[in-house]
Amino acid sequence: MDEAETEVLVVGAGPVGLTAAAELRRRGVGCRIVDRLDRPQPYAKAVGIQPRTLEVWEAMGLVGRVLDEAVPLLGQLAFVDGEPGPRLELELPAEVPYRFAALPQDTTERLLTEHLAGFGTRVERGTELLGLDQDDDRVRAELATPDGPAVLRARYVVGCDGAHSRVRRAIGVDFAGDAFPERYMLGDVEVDWDLPGGYGVRCLRRTGDGAPDDVLVCIPLPGRRRYRVSMLVPSGPEDAADGAADGAAAGEVAHGLAGGRGPDLADIQAVLDRLSPRPATAGALRWSSVFRISHRLADRYRVGRVFLAGDAAHIHPPTGAQGMNTGVQDAHNLAWKLALALRGVAAEGLLDSYHAERHPVGAEVVGRTVRHARGEADADDLTTVLLRQAQLLVNYRGGPLGDEDDATGAGPRAGDRAPDCTGLERPLTAFPQRLFDLLRAGPHHALLLYTGAGPGGTARAEHLHALADAARAAAHGLLDVHAVLAGDAPAPPEGLLLPYARDAAGSFRTAYAPADGEAFLVRPDGYLAARLPAPTSAALTTRLRRTFR
Repeated sequence: MDEAETEVLVVGAGPVGLTAAAELRRRGVGCRIVDRLDRPQPYAKAVGIQPRTLEVWEAMGLVGRVLDEAVPLLGQLAFVDGEPGPRLELELPAEVPYRFAALPQDTTERLLTEHLAGFGTRVERGTELLGLDQDDDRVRAELATPDGPAVLRARYVVGCDGAHSRVRRAIGVDFAGDAFPERYMLGDVEVDWDLPGGYGVRCLRRTGDGAPDDVLVCIPLPGRRRYRVSMLVPSGPEDAADGAADGAAAGEVAHGLAGGRGPDLADIQAVLDRLSPRPATAGALRWSSVFRISHRLADRYRVGRVFLAGDAAHIHPPTGAQGMNTGVQDAHNLAWKLALALRGVAAEGLLDSYHAERHPVGAEVVGRTVRHARGEADADDLTTVLLRQAQLLVNYRGGPLGDEDDATGAGPRAGDRAPDCTGLERPLTAFPQRLFDLLRAGPHHALLLYTGAGPGGTARAEHLHALADAARAAAHGLLDVHAVLAGDAPAPPEGLLLPYARDAAGSFRTAYAPADGEAFLVRPDGYLAARLPAPTSAALTTRLRRTFR
């Protein structure tokens, strides 16, 4: 039997597994990624792309390709019993760099696969995980490959193999939850009607007592009047048999696409005739299926050297397009921590922070989407609702890598997403820069040293250099340092040799509310690890010891 070794084995080549593999390879980690399917599925399953995911893909170097192929998702048109309901505009504050978008999942996977190939790694298709066991040093994975059985020994394994995860079952993680009784039809189809483009459409029909009775949801996709449509399967005596066929009756997870015949154009047209507020004709059906929805959450995201991410760790209703986006951020959170562990520079407990940070996020998403699926309204104001849906409010405050008492005023706290800023000026450029331009310089931590408008003598430059040297040493060189000068600072401190940018437009001051001499430590996944007013080199080193040994 063939045996080989690698640093990380990623199981599952959907968007989550591909993100994990690409981020590991970007950091020089040896990685293999396997998928049991012989070829990618040409399906528009997950289609909503959240603004925070676009920020992640910008940091990865992928966002330009995505923007070329995605389409804006401007809002939602609602109709109840054929009458117009509230019109939702997906508007975000001007300082948020990206907007809501739609992109078929098969396109997302193609772009990520091509991105991963740029690091010399390909997906090993037709390769199925049969089982795994682990000791203190390695995980031994048994695989069925196109060339026969094989054994792969990996330092770590990341299970991104979906709701029916074999990795999860192999490590004995509980996946508690339940299934919704309804079955839905999906279709990737063109709809000829006079509704405005760029808007999702939700049509609801109620019973006499006001309860929902029938629903149609259409999400715009790239192409002429192309939509991913979902609708209830009409109930009938065959439902019990279908439930058994998709695994629900056998006690398995009833979630995802079911086997058998999907709806045809006549089925979709019948729903349009029944629910569309305008005359509508369906055509050019690319793909269709029937699917079920469950809500479940893994009780642990880590067992020894094995981790779970994406649908292997959490499944829930598709309300608000949270699932794939949450999984992408699972992978983004985990990859940099695994890379530090494999370099031998991670602090004890760094890998445990993955569960500590991401499990509460998964629990919140599952709970919120279940409430929405049951018709419970969100009590927050619309701006907060949209920021949460955009996944811009995810934070790790009070977590194992963050400070609890470092924020006394305005601006982001440790654990918050580090906001972008525009209008920065750098030497040798005649055009404004963004803070994200600085943060994506390398896949490392970044230290931002804010220098106000006070005297800029050599003593200040020497202090900044001492902080930078201490931080780089504590981070084993895996940290980028930038000085940020106040917009009214007269000049860079004399003798300053650090890269710097001037906050000419005042956007850094507005977003971060910095004090003169304050330091901001930003993690590789774009979250603020710490903000330290007037730090000493010793204090900065102590803070970095939470991440680096």
